[in-house]
Amino acid sequence: MSTDWKTRTKLVHEGVRRSQFNEMSEAIFLTQGFVYDSAEQAEARFINSDPNEFIYARYGNPTTRTFEERVAALEGTEDAFACASGMAAVNGVLTSLLKAGDHIVAARALFGSCIYLMSDVLGRYGVKVTYVDGTDLNAWREAVTEETKLVFFESVSNPTLEVIDIRAVAEIAHAKGALVVVDNVFATPVFSDAVAQGADIVVYSTTKHIDGQGRALGGIICSTSEIIRGKIEPYMKHAGAAMSPHTAWLMIGGLVTLDLRCRAMADSALAIARALEGHPNVERLIYPGLESHAQHALSMEQMNGSGGTLIAIDVKGGKDAAFKVLNALTIAKISNNLGDAKSIATHPATTTHQRLPEDQKALLGITPGLLRISIGLEDKDDLIADFKAALDAL
Repeated sequence: MSTDWKTRTKLVHEGVRRSQFNEMSEAIFLTQGFVYDSAEQAEARFINSDPNEFIYARYGNPTTRTFEERVAALEGTEDAFACASGMAAVNGVLTSLLKAGDHIVAARALFGSCIYLMSDVLGRYGVKVTYVDGTDLNAWREAVTEETKLVFFESVSNPTLEVIDIRAVAEIAHAKGALVVVDNVFATPVFSDAVAQGADIVVYSTTKHIDGQGRALGGIICSTSEIIRGKIEPYMKHAGAAMSPHTAWLMIGGLVTLDLRCRAMADSALAIARALEGHPNVERLIYPGLESHAQHALSMEQMNGSGGTLIAIDVKGGKDAAFKVLNALTIAKISNNLGDAKSIATHPATTTHQRLPEDQKALLGITPGLLRISIGLEDKDDLIADFKAALDAL
């Protein structure tokens, strides 16, 4: 396929492999196995199969491979491996690349499951982790040593929307020989150029913007062919965390409209953030697209002029007031997903991040009044009216 194609063209046409029927829409191959013409062919395929030869759905599938190649083309990497969920992707990277005695440096503002995986699970097997303030480059410089195997961070943190300087952290890590692993979910592959900015490995929960319609769990790991096929795939195909062909087919459909959806959602997010900033019942409003955001300039540079599709609102009055706002919403739904066509409101302190100790919540800015808002595809004026009415009712 052409490397000169723009994003929307890649999202429609990259990675297509048609059957003998030459179908227009991408085919879904609902099969767990594949038939060989001979015993010799089976032997040869198990020794060394090319990208269009398949053995078993846990190892690879034509539909899944189409999805992988399309995302890799979008992300600007040589290869990709599709997984059963976003956390399967994170686990696959960390488990396949790390061993006892290795050292990780990670941003402290992370999804709770990532912290559990690094501190509790990998910690039991002798992997050491150091957490730092991801926005403090001096903290990265002090923490990353010659012993550090990799660094891990969310390019835009969940749920308080801190923006981490990918290029600067990558320079620090690479100077010590460490790999740079970026969870790029909030930034999306539409707005972020993480690989061009220094990331070695990028992971996504494709459950979010890529599917974007609340239909299926999925994840994907993007990197060089050496890392994907030499390190990630051998672990993932034996551990059993591969994406199903049906899920891959759904995700391919999501990719077609990804650019259009993300840009529409981000435009609405900026308008809503501007409309709600300064509301008398809002303690603070966090949105990287606003000049008031601490990393606004970095966000504009790193995310190609976008603030993304999520905003965070700290409601005056704490948990009780935040719950009243949630319960008063008529369009935005109370749920814990994000990147959906439907607007979603989440109270992180009692849901997605409820297992964090209170002192850690306070350190990360996850206050009792904080709401994470994922902006969907509804009319922005309807959403502004919905949020204002809920806040005005306090």
